[in-house]
Amino acid sequence: MKLSNKAIIVLGPPGSGKGTQAELLAGKFGFFQWETSSVVGKIISQAKKGDFVVVKGKKYYFSEQAKIREKGLLWNSDFVSHLTGERIEQIAKEGKGIVLSGSPRTVDEGKILIPLLKKLYGAKNIVAIFLKLTPKETIWRNTHRRECELATHSILYTGETKKLTKCPLDGSRLIRRKDDSAKTIQLRLKEFEKKTAPLLDLFKKQGIKLSIVKGEQPVVGVFKDILKALK
Repeated sequence: MKLSNKAIIVLGPPGSGKGTQAELLAGKFGFFQWETSSVVGKIISQAKKGDFVVVKGKKYYFSEQAKIREKGLLWNSDFVSHLTGERIEQIAKEGKGIVLSGSPRTVDEGKILIPLLKKLYGAKNIVAIFLKLTPKETIWRNTHRRECELATHSILYTGETKKLTKCPLDGSRLIRRKDDSAKTIQLRLKEFEKKTAPLLDLFKKQGIKLSIVKGEQPVVGVFKDILKALK
């Protein structure tokens, strides 16, 4: 399958495999993989002295990020939109497609991001994929998942990966995230239902193609269903 430049939005509850599927899609089609936390962290770390992101962002990102994650909360929409808009425009101007993993995460972000993507890629070239997962499966996956110590690749806990001790991508040690407790995941689920799930209605209102894929399948099964949805 060969795709023209598109904007693919992969959404789903915590642990649904958004990042994994986004990475597979980006690799297959040569698109830019957009993972908000990684992009924001890079923008802040590379900002020049005196820039907005240095004055306001560094304290917020490096000091408050851990607290926000521990409480299961989402980042401020205005802050995220301010940092990411110009970078997305740059990617589009370079003629690259983009796969967004878990972004937008709120209706407010969506109201800013979707019009921007429409302007850059056209409404017909935007596809939203929702990875459906039960709350029970979400909690189980998140309390078992690990990430690599070096580059924070998230490794889904499956029959194929449960015995791994090192990251298959960079060889660093696999560790458990401190905020992946059942209590924190339940809070994140509530945040998801309250702030992220309503995006599905927004996509429909904005005329964006939306496909729902069963996220409880093995990774390869989910990926095959996503490819079908993109045809």
